[in-house]
Amino acid sequence: MTEHAISPQTGILGDAFACGCGVILGGRMSAELHAAENGLCSACLGSTEEEVAPGLNRPCASCAGSGRRREQVNWQLAHAEAEHLITMTVVRGVVAGFDGPFRLSEVADTVRNGLGLPAGRLPVGPRVRDLLLQLQAAGEITMLSAPDEMVGTDMVLYRDPQWQRVRTLGL
Repeated sequence: MTEHAISPQTGILGDAFACGCGVILGGRMSAELHAAENGLCSACLGSTEEEVAPGLNRPCASCAGSGRRREQVNWQLAHAEAEHLITMTVVRGVVAGFDGPFRLSEVADTVRNGLGLPAGRLPVGPRVRDLLLQLQAAGEITMLSAPDEMVGTDMVLYRDPQWQRVRTLGL
């Protein structure tokens, strides 16, 4: 089996990519096409990482860090299905049912239960978050960031589940 590992190359022609199979690819589009044809993620080109900013890498969100095309396609289909099922009308209706402040997770859980979706079936939380941000941009709601816990009288505790760390801020 031929090894396909696509990496960026610098040269006089500008953006170019080289594959481990020996093919030189002129430009990002041809590199993405070559990756897709060979079962690699077309976002990270099979490297399993995406560069968020120069020098800052994280696991590729499109393929869940696998570098494979199948996971990327599953992810894209799940997000497309979530966009189709979870509409602005659905989220507005759920938000209207809350008296006072609410958490994003409460809205997401209500939407998930209302649509009869099992946990993990679709990216409900990210879709709800995006729609809540649109509602905020339209001035229909105001979103706040509240601390998870008060530590004494002069310190608040924020838990960041994405990075699995705890950050404290003195008041």
